[in-house]
Order: sequence, then C-alpha cells, then structure tokens
Amino acid sequence: MHQINTNRVVIVGAGLAALYAALKLAPRPVLMISPDPLGEGASSAWAQGGVAAAMSGDDSAEAHARDTMRAGAGSVDAEIARMVTDEAQAHILDLTSLGTPFDRSADGGYVMSREAAHSFARVVRVRGDQAGAEIMRALISQTRATPSIQVLEGVVATGLIRQGNAIAGVSIAKSEGSASLALHAPAVLLAGGGSGGLYAITTNPPRIRGEVIGMAARAGAVIADAEFVQFHPTAIDCGIDPAPLATEALRGEGAHLLNAAGERFMPAVHPDAELAPRDIVARAIYAQTQAGQRPMLDTRDCLGPRILTEFPAVAEACAKAGIDPVTQAIPVAAAAHYHMGGVAVGANGRASLEGLWVCGEASSTGLHGANRLASNGLLEALVFGRICAMDIADSIAPFEDEAEPVKLPELPVAPLARDDLVQELRQAMTRGAGVLRNAAGLQQTLATIARIEAAQPGCDALLNMTATATLICAAAYERRESRGAHCRDDFPNAAEPARRSRMTLQRALALRDTLLSEVS
Repeated sequence: MHQINTNRVVIVGAGLAALYAALKLAPRPVLMISPDPLGEGASSAWAQGGVAAAMSGDDSAEAHARDTMRAGAGSVDAEIARMVTDEAQAHILDLTSLGTPFDRSADGGYVMSREAAHSFARVVRVRGDQAGAEIMRALISQTRATPSIQVLEGVVATGLIRQGNAIAGVSIAKSEGSASLALHAPAVLLAGGGSGGLYAITTNPPRIRGEVIGMAARAGAVIADAEFVQFHPTAIDCGIDPAPLATEALRGEGAHLLNAAGERFMPAVHPDAELAPRDIVARAIYAQTQAGQRPMLDTRDCLGPRILTEFPAVAEACAKAGIDPVTQAIPVAAAAHYHMGGVAVGANGRASLEGLWVCGEASSTGLHGANRLASNGLLEALVFGRICAMDIADSIAPFEDEAEPVKLPELPVAPLARDDLVQELRQAMTRGAGVLRNAAGLQQTLATIARIEAAQPGCDALLNMTATATLICAAAYERRESRGAHCRDDFPNAAEPARRSRMTLQRALALRDTLLSEVS
C-alpha cells in the first residue's frame, strides 16, 4: 500500500462537528477528509430543528439537563448532560459571531421553538427549518478562509491504521472507488456521521451508513450503546430515498397526527400527545402503518399558508412529492434518523485506542442515553467538536508553522460495495432491527449480514457497514428489555438498574457465530 506522512491532524468527515473542530484547532494544520464537496452529503446540513440551548430567562441549563436525562430513559451520563447543557449558550453566541443568522426578535433576542420532551421553548432556529443548512454555510465560509485547514474533497476514509494500541493514521481512497493508500498522521478525529442509511427508510444523506463507526470497530475500538437507533416519527412518506423530513417543530406549532380515518391517535397513547418523546411517537406511527392506517401530519389548522414561508424545506419537499400542505395532510412514516450509539468516548472525546478522538453522531458520549432529546444532536457536535480539538492540541507535539499540503497520487480503480448487497442489508435491518425487535428477527438479521459479507469479501466499504450493523444487532440481542428507542416485543418491560452497553466487534462477531451455529 502506498504511504504518505503528514504532520496535519486528520479529521474524517465534513459535517458540523468536523468543521467546528477544525476551526477550533486553528492555526494548527488540519487535513479534512470529505467524500463530497463541503456542504453536501453531511447530516448536519439536513438538520431542520435547530440547536437546543437554555437562552431565555425562565429556562436554565439545569432544566435542560433534566429533560435530557428524562428523555434518555435512565441511561444518560448525568455529568455529561450537565457539562453539555452548561456550555450550550456559549456555543450559540459563538455561532452567531461566526455568521449564523439565527432567528431574532425585534428586541434582538433569540426566537425559541418548543420541541417534544422539552419543558421550555429552547430550540434556536434559522428561518423555521433551515438551522443545519445555515450553520453549515457559516462554518464552511470560515473554513474556506482559514489557511491552516486543507480539505480533500472526493476522498473517503476506508479504515484506520493501528500500531500496537494506537491509531497512527487512516487508509483513504477516492470516493468513486480506488485502491487505498496509508496516510500517517499525529492524531485522527472521526466526525463522519451516524448509521441511518443502514435502514431502508431513513432521513440521512446517502453516504451515512455506519462506515465511520465500522472502521473504528474493525480497528478494535470499543462501541457503546450500539442498539439505540432513533427513528424519527415524521419522515414524509412519498417514496423518495432518503425520505424528506417533516421537522418536529411542526408539532411544536400545533400540528396533529391523524390516521387514514382522520382521527387523532396520539392522545390515547401518551399525555403529551404529539409532543411525547420521539420513541413513543415513532412506535405509534409504525403501529398505524402496520395496521394499514396510513398516518398523516396535519398542519392545515395550525399553520395553513404560513408553512410555505416559515418551513421552506418542508414546503419544498412536499411540492416535489406532489403534496400541498396548505390543503392536504402530509403522509408520514417512522424513519431511521439518529444513532445514539457509536464509538465510546470519555469526557475528553478520546476513544479506547490511543491517538483516536471521535465527535458528533459517530461517537457515544453518554449524552443521549436510550433516546436523544430533540435538537441535542447539533449541540453535542459543537460541544465535543471543541473538546476534541482542545484535547488533541494538548496531547500531541507542538505544530510547525508550515505544513505541506497533502498531495495524493493517482490511484487505480477498485470495486465499490455492490448496490444489491447494500440494499439487501438495508431491508434486513429494517425488518429485524428496526422500530420493533425480537430475538428471532435479530438472529435472522445477523445471518443475513454474514451472508452479505461473504458475497463480496475484502470490500472495506461493505465491511465497515456490516460491522456497524452487526454491532447494532448483537447489542440489541443482548439487551433483553425495552428502553427508549430500543423496543423488544419479546421483552416489553424495562429492566433495572439501567445500564449502558459496551461491545467490541470481536465480541459481536463471536455472538453472531454462536447464534448462527444454533440454527445451522
């Protein structure tokens, strides 16, 4: 394998967490690995809700932390929740100074939105549903103007280079498929997104298929809470892949969920009705779908024509699908949206392998527990993007004033993951490791994953996906209870005390082998 050495910190990913960390590392030389042009392909740019932060006088970081822990169904790390919520306001002010045009009132205050399971209106938005896109635009502009940051666009990380118990760099390739080369670096920060695209119905961009978590797992990193995958209740059910999102803020504005008979079904499910925690709403939506009662989100009375101007992303998605939200209810379905699990990290953002830091959705910090509180995802990315940057700067040798840009040689073409195998994997995960799970379904899914791996051996992209899928299923199999986003219909009750899960890929594969031997 061809080898390149760099003194730049390597950041895998180009979403909010990656960009923010790169800016916080400046003027230390950084190399960002981005499969797509900046601003494209990252989940952050698709985030509609906003950033959760206690900005109003009647709210507090303590109340925000309490809501976070309550939504997380007992498995949130309380110290992490307090730390993150304490920092939230400072990051909103920082983003504002970097050019993010948050919605402001006439007196200059931040306009706050109410979302599910929050006790206060504490979500800072941009033009209704444009927060992710506008934050990314501001950070990309700053990144382009920062001389210490080099961005390799059209390049994908395929694996981590391990030396002893430490990570010494990454294997990279051209996005369209090429042989890998080894890029040795003083530190590696993984910030490449979650795993939603491992499922047939998802709100995530096409590339977000668990590959970053998978490459860390294949290198031996400990993975935490892999079983906790959040399904957004209101993806627009219009046959588009990925599914457009109907932001939770619509329900915060008073939108109701109806079934095919025109009846509201959430008041009978939970006292908070449409503003119940996401896992509860997602299961109710899924149950209506399974019963043939195609669920819909009705914004006609609460918003009417205002949806066109106040929620432009939703309006555009509806228009593309031939839906008029002013006069029609919007068909919705539960879709894989956010992975609470990921590479286990401490309060400093470090993984279990030396030289490796992880932030954003690819990490598992303990903030989200079994069920992420709405709009805490972007907040966590900001807080841990900065934490990782500061810890990396403190942990590696002082940087040189000049860092040579990395120049890639021409690489020969190598095969990508076969599309038919990827689609089979997505269907299998939806059937057996989706909104509802049980032992038989998880065992069958693990068998399918093993067969998919065998059909294209040696393909790093596919093996990164199947590693994460195996960890999700193995951790879900071992968690014999229902908690938060993890619902077992063969173990419907929560067990006490609550606990977080930790698993290596080696142990997950051993469990898979054991289960497959039982049915062979």
